[in-house]
Amino acid sequence: MHEGSNQMHELAGRPALIGRRPLLRRIWAYVELMKPRVLELLLLTTAPVMVLAQRGVPDLWLIAATVTGGILSGGSAAAFNMYLDRDVDARMRRTAKRPLVTGEVSPRAGLAFAWALAAASTAWFLITVNPLSAALSAFAIFFYVVVYTVLLKRRTEQNIVWGGIAGCFPVLIGWSAVTDALSWPAVVLFVLVFLWTPAHYWPLSVNYRDDYRAANIPMLGATRGTRHVAARVAIYAFATVLCSMVLIPVGGMGLLYSVVIVASGSWFLYDACRFYWQTRTSDAAGDRPMHVFRSSITYLALVFVAVAVDPLLHLTL
Repeated sequence: MHEGSNQMHELAGRPALIGRRPLLRRIWAYVELMKPRVLELLLLTTAPVMVLAQRGVPDLWLIAATVTGGILSGGSAAAFNMYLDRDVDARMRRTAKRPLVTGEVSPRAGLAFAWALAAASTAWFLITVNPLSAALSAFAIFFYVVVYTVLLKRRTEQNIVWGGIAGCFPVLIGWSAVTDALSWPAVVLFVLVFLWTPAHYWPLSVNYRDDYRAANIPMLGATRGTRHVAARVAIYAFATVLCSMVLIPVGGMGLLYSVVIVASGSWFLYDACRFYWQTRTSDAAGDRPMHVFRSSITYLALVFVAVAVDPLLHLTL
């Protein structure tokens, strides 16, 4: 789960009301620094895991505290990313309207905002949740900012594979918030999100390959032909679906989860295979990459909804 999840919304514009009110416009600029579309997907993987860890509905205050900490933590990582990438953002059409590029937020203010969110998220987790969740949150910020943004993003086409690890941490944070420990079901879900991330993001990199080439960012969709990308997407999609099945014995999942992962996984794999099949005759993939991108989001949402509902269903039987 990564910055790519909000790519389709970068050029969508802001509410007309904000355009007419300077204060609201400035507030919205800081909200944009937190990449709210990415936060939606990050939080999607947090609360369901808490239900699974509890085998029921956890304390609502704990859920609220964990989600709040996740918003602060994820927002901090996103703001650091925008600060460090403001030069390449200015060269890409889809990111040219980001606040640090347009000047709505100064680089100094953006960096201060990122640090403030990082400190606030760590303190919040320490006070309201537990030290383990605070440590995981702090490490996720470090990994996304230093390992992905600074070390990998501009140097290797495998950037999103390893950098995407940062997007897997909400699973561990959600589990540790309930149990104050980590166990195998959380690890399986961590690996699931890790495998899902390239299959989710690489189709989008094909769609925005001109942007990445203009900014000299070696995303796979910009450095390789579409067929090569499509083959890797299909491999990672298959591995993701297989990993989702591992949770059945490891996490003690029931019939509902099993049915959902088979149905949603089949749909996800079908779209990924169609993407690959289309590239066998032409490097022009049309709108197929975006079909895979959207189906990957739907797939992940369905899997984690099933993660949450399945334990609750057991309680009613």
